[in-house]
Amino acid sequence: MSVFKQLIASRLVRTHVCGSYRASFSLFHSSSDTSIQVHSPEQEVVIALGSNVGNRLNNFNEALSQMKKSGIEITRHACLYETEPAYVTDQPLFLNSAVRATTKLGPHELLSILKKIEKEMGRTKGLRYGPRPIDLDILFYGKCKVNSDILTVPHERIFERPFVMAPLVDLLGSDVDNDTVLCWHSFSKNGLFGSWETLGGESSIGKDGLRRVLPVNDRLWDWSKKTSVMGILNITPDSFSDGGKFDSMGSALSRVQTMISEGVDIIDLGAQSTRPMATKISVEEELDRLIPVLEKILELPEIEGKLLSVDTFYSEVASEAIKKGAHMVNDVSGGMLDSDMLHVVADLNVPYITMHMRGDPSTMQNSENLKYDDVVKEVGEELYERVRNAELCGVPAWRMVLDPGIGFSKKTEDNLEILMGLKRFRSEIGQKSLGVSRAPLLIGPSRKRFLGEICGRPSAVERDPGTVAAVTSAILGGANIVRVHNIGHNVDAVKLCDSMLDRAGRS
Repeated sequence: MSVFKQLIASRLVRTHVCGSYRASFSLFHSSSDTSIQVHSPEQEVVIALGSNVGNRLNNFNEALSQMKKSGIEITRHACLYETEPAYVTDQPLFLNSAVRATTKLGPHELLSILKKIEKEMGRTKGLRYGPRPIDLDILFYGKCKVNSDILTVPHERIFERPFVMAPLVDLLGSDVDNDTVLCWHSFSKNGLFGSWETLGGESSIGKDGLRRVLPVNDRLWDWSKKTSVMGILNITPDSFSDGGKFDSMGSALSRVQTMISEGVDIIDLGAQSTRPMATKISVEEELDRLIPVLEKILELPEIEGKLLSVDTFYSEVASEAIKKGAHMVNDVSGGMLDSDMLHVVADLNVPYITMHMRGDPSTMQNSENLKYDDVVKEVGEELYERVRNAELCGVPAWRMVLDPGIGFSKKTEDNLEILMGLKRFRSEIGQKSLGVSRAPLLIGPSRKRFLGEICGRPSAVERDPGTVAAVTSAILGGANIVRVHNIGHNVDAVKLCDSMLDRAGRS
C-alpha cells in the first residue's frame, strides 16, 4: 500500500476537493491531526465573528485588523447583530457578524492563525459556549469540505444558529458570484434561504434576541424601531435655503437648541454649500467655519444623547471633526471628491453616510449627468459601487448609511421616481449585496427645487409643506432617516408614519 493510501486508511482524515482545486495537495501536520490540505493561489473563505466580553466592537475591529495583517484579505462584511447568548444563557449579550475574505493560507493554517488571534486577544479555553472577547470560526473554505480531528468545514452547527445564519445570508444572499464561492446546495438540502426561513428568516430580526444594529457614539443603534430626524445646520453664507442665517456663533447655537427642543435626533453640521453651481472652498476655510461651532455645540448641556454628523467631502475636515467629537461623516460625493476619504473613514471607525451624485456640485446638473434610462436601477448600481469601494478600503457594511441623493444629479421626474421606488432601490443594491441593501436609508428632500417646481413655490422657505409630503412618502417607502430644515413639522410627520408602520407590523 502506498504512503498516501496508508495515511488515508490509518487516520480516516478527509478533504473533499471541488473544481479547479482537484490537483493541489500538500501534507499538513499538527499535534492532533495529520491531513491532506487544499492549496491554491487564492481561496475565498467565510469567517464568523462573535464577542461578549469587554468592548465588543473594539474586539471586532482588532480582530479584523489582525486578520488583514495575517494574509486574510477581507472583501465583504455582513451586517452587525446583537444577540442573546445560545446554549449557555447566563452571560452578556453577543455581537455577531461574518466576513468574506480571500487567503492563500490552507484551511488548517487559517485555523491556526484565527486561534492565535483569539488567544492574543484574551480568549482562554474556559467554558464551552461561555463568555469570550472574540470567537472566530471558519464557516466555509472555498468549494471544499474539510473533516479532520480539529476542523470541520462547513462549520457543523451553521443551520441551527440564527446568529450565524443572519450574517451568512447577508454575505451570500444574492446570485452574484455563486459560481465562485460555496457549493451551498451540497451542504444544505434546503438551500440558503430555505435554511434561514426555517429559523424564522427576516421576520425574526428585531425579536427573539436578534437585532440588527449600527455602532455609533459608543452605543448600538437599532434604526428599525423608529425613523430618525436629521436636522440641517448650514453655517455657510451661500446655502440655497438658509445661507447666512446661522453663520454666526450665537445664531448657530440658538438654532441647535431650537432643533433639540423640537425633537431632532441627529444634527448635520455643514460648512460648505453643495447647492447646484456652488463654489468649492478650501479645506482650511471649511475647518475655520466648522470647528469653533462644533466645539461650542458639544458644550451645550442639552446636546447629551444627540448625534452630530459632519457634512463634508474633504477627508481632512472629516478627520478633524471626528477628533473634536462629531459622531459620523456625511459625504455627498461617496468618496469621489477626495481620494483619501475612504481610507480616512475606515480608520475613524464611525458611521459613513455615502450619497449618490454624479460630478460635483458645480457640474452635477449638467445635461450629461442627468441622463438615465432607469434612474432607480442606475442610482442603485452606481451607489453600490461607491459602497463597494468603501468596503474594500476597510469600511464595514455595518457602518454604512445609504443616500440616493434626492436633488443631486436628478431632474424633477427622477426625484419622484426615486421617492416612489425606494423598495426597488434597495432591491437593486440587494442584487449585488444583500447585507449592504439592509443598511439604514437616508432621504433628504427638504426644500429642494423639485418641490418648488411641482408646488409653484419659487422660494425655498415656502416648501416646507411639500417637504412634509415627500418625507411621509419616503418613510412609508422604507426610509430610516430623514434630513430636513423644519424640525417640528417633520417630527410630527415621522410620529404619524411610525405609528402607521407599527400598526402594520413593521419588520
